[in-house]
Amino acid sequence: YQWRPYNSVDNFFRTGTVINTSVNARGTSNDGKISYNMNYGHLKDDGFTPGNTLTRNNLAVGGSAELSNKFTVAGTLNFSRTDFVSPPVALSTGNGATGSGSSIFGDLWYTPRSIDLQGLPFQNPLTGGSVYYRQNNSIQHPLWTVFNSGSNQLTNRVFGNASVVYTINDNLNLTYRAGLDIYNEDNRNYQNKGGVGTGNIQLESGVLRTWNNTNTIWDHNLVINGDYDISERLGFTFNLGATTRREFFKQNGVASDGQQVFGVLRHFNFLNQNDIEFFQERNLTGVYGQLDFDYDGYLYLSLQGRNDWASNFPKANRSLFYPSASLSFIPTSAFEGLKGNVLNYLKLRAGYGNSAGFNTFNPYPVASTLVINTQDSNDATGRRVVTNTLGDNLPNPNLKPETISEIEVGLESAFWDNRVTLDLSVYKRNTNDLIINRPLEPASGFTTTDTNVGKIEGEGIEIDLGFNPFRAKNDGDFNWNANLNFTAYETEVTDLGLDTERVIYAGFSNLGNAAIVGQPLGVIFGTRLARDPDTGLPLIDAQGNYLQDPVDGVIGDPNPDWVANLSNSFSYKNFTFAFQLNYTQGGDVYSSTISTLLGRGLITETLDRENTFVLRGIAPNGQPNNIQINNSDFYFTNVLFGPSELQVYDATTIRLQEVSLAYSLPKKALESTPLGSLTLTLSGNNIW
Repeated sequence: YQWRPYNSVDNFFRTGTVINTSVNARGTSNDGKISYNMNYGHLKDDGFTPGNTLTRNNLAVGGSAELSNKFTVAGTLNFSRTDFVSPPVALSTGNGATGSGSSIFGDLWYTPRSIDLQGLPFQNPLTGGSVYYRQNNSIQHPLWTVFNSGSNQLTNRVFGNASVVYTINDNLNLTYRAGLDIYNEDNRNYQNKGGVGTGNIQLESGVLRTWNNTNTIWDHNLVINGDYDISERLGFTFNLGATTRREFFKQNGVASDGQQVFGVLRHFNFLNQNDIEFFQERNLTGVYGQLDFDYDGYLYLSLQGRNDWASNFPKANRSLFYPSASLSFIPTSAFEGLKGNVLNYLKLRAGYGNSAGFNTFNPYPVASTLVINTQDSNDATGRRVVTNTLGDNLPNPNLKPETISEIEVGLESAFWDNRVTLDLSVYKRNTNDLIINRPLEPASGFTTTDTNVGKIEGEGIEIDLGFNPFRAKNDGDFNWNANLNFTAYETEVTDLGLDTERVIYAGFSNLGNAAIVGQPLGVIFGTRLARDPDTGLPLIDAQGNYLQDPVDGVIGDPNPDWVANLSNSFSYKNFTFAFQLNYTQGGDVYSSTISTLLGRGLITETLDRENTFVLRGIAPNGQPNNIQINNSDFYFTNVLFGPSELQVYDATTIRLQEVSLAYSLPKKALESTPLGSLTLTLSGNNIW
């Protein structure tokens, strides 16, 4: 066995590929009263991680018919079958997974460069268990994980809607629409016995979990629509309606552990079984109305109002009314002579809108739930522990739906024969009573509760610029379309409305995204460097390493300063070439993956192994630090295992998000086929 650096991490992964094929057929009757549409699609996606694949087949049919008795019927029906396969890729901060389970990424990043991951055996030929380079075999081989554990999810989904429109007269019609969305997931999660280093007795004994999820959503909508001309210049339309939505989720399955014969993944081959059972349901009901006025084709006023009720909120807070209004003015239609060769179109708009959110992190956030588990876990001897407990979520009888109010002004314009278009929006958005899942101290008897954050203020701008410098006059001529989209958005938490100075609503109690008054929503909160109060420089200990502040604080802001997307499309003859660039300026990202790669010396940034490092900061004697440390102390001791602030990186990035080349067969080549068009496309995503 030759001792040298190996490219085990690079060789572990593969290039991902995606093949997407679709066929569409559509038609109408001679009188145009009947139409139909059919579509079939196939997707094959092989991910960059070995053992990760996704296969999807879609079939959709739809149509409409105008009947002779004032009725018009229409409907769509879609069927999707998705087969997803993946090895375990759980969160990890070193070797193994954070929490329970296995993680190929965690064990892969933990491997020194001197280990030939692909060249060494990974499975004991007698027991089938994992073997790896350490003397005590305390780390699970990533290739053993790939070949002996994983998850499968086969999803069958049917969704669609049907509508009936009855024309009462030339001005009124009544519409009823029903929608159904039902999916069934057949899930399988497994690992053969013989795993190591997870700290989970059940997992290492071999596990098999199979369960079925069924989710059903019914939508009903009844609305009356009206269209009247109040005068020769003033028009008026309205709609009044009511809607209901019923959501029902059911889960049933079996979880087994204690595999008897290696490699046999059937429940009869496992010593212990436990039921998997869960269900939840919710009803949403709403009534709404909208009034629209237009004056002479250049002035428009719209007024809307809606009231919703949610069944899983407390009775006092389950109803919410939210109004909206908008006004738009088209000067190029109002003033003769304004529209010309330079300015082709101009629209000014302003609006005030409200929306409500009833989504919670727990299905029954206002009531206690009882959890009965006859086989909760195993003790040190392997015996089952039986529990009968309250759920981990503390009920909140005062929970409110969240509301978002927004004021927006903007314009839409077109210039030079519509070759240049400009859309501009400036808005101010206030979020009240944002629903979050707040972590609690376990000493309280609960771990989380659904609660509201008082108020979050935000403001932003969005610019969309279109450019068509070369426009095809005839089929096959050269055409170039370009589009630039720019967005910038800032938030500030102005009121928590809670008896605390901050709420960490995602992540862990000492590391996560937080809501803090005076800070943008979602700032990263965690352990940080101790700093000199006068200079702000980090404090260094006697060994030359960073000191940690005893008080945690804000260590990053994940919100970008601005984001820009540039897309271009060039077509000539039967070829079309397109690409899209994405640029994100600013923002921070916390990444234990990067710090692990640096700390374990697995990437080129750590090649300088001979020189010493001197951390910039204040030494214990109060002078600028001059204590030298080696490569391992810098990357391993400080970057990997130092304060979380050292694992925060600038998120500024530029990406070649998509590139595609398409060829459309000439129509003459398809004259003797039933096909109306045929296009072949080669595309790549996240190329650079």
